[in-house]
Amino acid sequence: MRPGRARRMRVWRLAAQRGVAALRARARAFGLVGTGLVTAAPDRLLIAPQDIRTTDPTVAADIYGGVFVFSGQVVEVGGRSPFEVEPPTEEWERVLHGFGWLRHLRAADTVIARQNARALVDDWIRTSGKLSPIARRPEVAARRLLSWLSQSPLILDGCDGAFYDRFLKALGREVRRLRAGIEDMPDTLPQLQARLALVAAGVSISGQERLLRVALRGLDRTLERQVLPDGGHVSRDPGAVLELLVDLLPIRQALSARAVTPTSTVMGAIDRMLPMLRFFRLGDGTFARFNGMGATPHGLLATVLSYDDARGAPPLNASHSGYQRLEAGRTVVVADVGRPPPIAASGHAHAGTLAFEMSSGRNLFIVNCGAPGQMRSDWRRACRLTAAHSTIVVEDASTAKIVTTPRLVRWVGAPIVDGPGMVEAQREEGPDGVAIVARHDGYARRFGLIAERVLLLHASGELIEGTDRLSPVGSGPRTDADRFAVRFHLHPSIRASRSLGGDSVVLVAPDGEAWRFVALGTEAMLEPSVFLAGLQGPRRSEQIVLYGRARLVPEFGWRLELQAEGKPRAARRTGRGGDEGPTLV
Repeated sequence: MRPGRARRMRVWRLAAQRGVAALRARARAFGLVGTGLVTAAPDRLLIAPQDIRTTDPTVAADIYGGVFVFSGQVVEVGGRSPFEVEPPTEEWERVLHGFGWLRHLRAADTVIARQNARALVDDWIRTSGKLSPIARRPEVAARRLLSWLSQSPLILDGCDGAFYDRFLKALGREVRRLRAGIEDMPDTLPQLQARLALVAAGVSISGQERLLRVALRGLDRTLERQVLPDGGHVSRDPGAVLELLVDLLPIRQALSARAVTPTSTVMGAIDRMLPMLRFFRLGDGTFARFNGMGATPHGLLATVLSYDDARGAPPLNASHSGYQRLEAGRTVVVADVGRPPPIAASGHAHAGTLAFEMSSGRNLFIVNCGAPGQMRSDWRRACRLTAAHSTIVVEDASTAKIVTTPRLVRWVGAPIVDGPGMVEAQREEGPDGVAIVARHDGYARRFGLIAERVLLLHASGELIEGTDRLSPVGSGPRTDADRFAVRFHLHPSIRASRSLGGDSVVLVAPDGEAWRFVALGTEAMLEPSVFLAGLQGPRRSEQIVLYGRARLVPEFGWRLELQAEGKPRAARRTGRGGDEGPTLV
């Protein structure tokens, strides 16, 4: 089958699956089909799983004043119900109906905050018959169910019997809604989070022993599919590991509090994922920016890491997830040496094969552009292109094909439907250092070229040697399409100055630490770039670029060498968080 036709078949197959799921969901909404499942009516809550996400009590004052700030969008309801105003964006609406913001009201710990939380939940319950399609989505219902359960002490404190009954009935409806729709969800992180929501309901609500047994079996099956043997997530997004642990760890605590032994699958997944958090961290504490990773939530990461009793050195070889970590002295390098994730899990994946990020101490030097925090539409596609990564790019083309047709995006999102079929990586460790040799065929079909990168981190941690080459395959490179560029995006905090000869660039961090990038046999150009993964939004930065023609000079060597150490920084103390455990209701 021709590549273009095979690609179209994959897209339309995914669209058909999503279309059938949407029709089933609509049929359930109108009562045209049953769920085949019966959940006993709740009569009381026994426990509230802990919400370990970070909180901001000042948000409670904004909400009390009718100001709802979600996903960078500000909405003033002016005395109306927030559930009846026109949402500015789909993301804002998802956050609103997910009720994760209740944790900020709980952090305020005031009578007004508790009354406000109860009034907003009651308002939602009373208007739930007029829910928008987004509010009915299983992934939104799952977040709402988890939020209501974890914040039930806030919601129920001081309530009357009538509200208590309404709240329990609403919980029962949300459980039924989720049980009915969960099997039609794509096999991605939101489905796994929906499984966790059902387990949370089973362990928190009285009389739900059957629900808990069924939910735990479903959770085990999904964990086995989505959590890889090395602890990474099938989406290859470093942030997905953190998001999953944020929900999974409190549920493990809640199971233990109810004298229910967590399954070996649950325990094994946690034990594998916690070290992966350390694997993806660079010297400044942020996650390497691959496959949808944006700004790192430092407070939340510190809380989750406090559950890691082993606190050992991070793994170095995550071959199942497709990443390698090189570490020596104060230098850390994390490289993407994996294939794109499965199509259903690739909605935010990037075309960044062979890209790497590098830090020294707490300074970031080489980075990828990363994903914008609010996923602005003007940057969403750009950040996923190969040119937004520190790797080799042929003819400004990406190594992976991403769905961009608006009609298809509405049905299937923007998954990767074609990319490197062959990605190989070898790791060699010795007394002189550690080396990675990796290659991919993402440019073979279009340009007749195999891309290869060699990275060698010396044992001192003060020298990195690299080689990027393009090798002919089949009929070899096309004469009219063999231009390539090797890009090294710099963190915005780095000051870069090009040498007079043009073959080197000096990189200086804010604390004075300096590295020298040397291009062997070519000029090192310094060009504008953009860093998208900061909390402040897009920031201007620079990139080093080596330009070549594959038919003339098919490879470039380069090296990064430490020139001067930076001034020492004062150590910062990090307290242990997330130890309170589940709350009895």
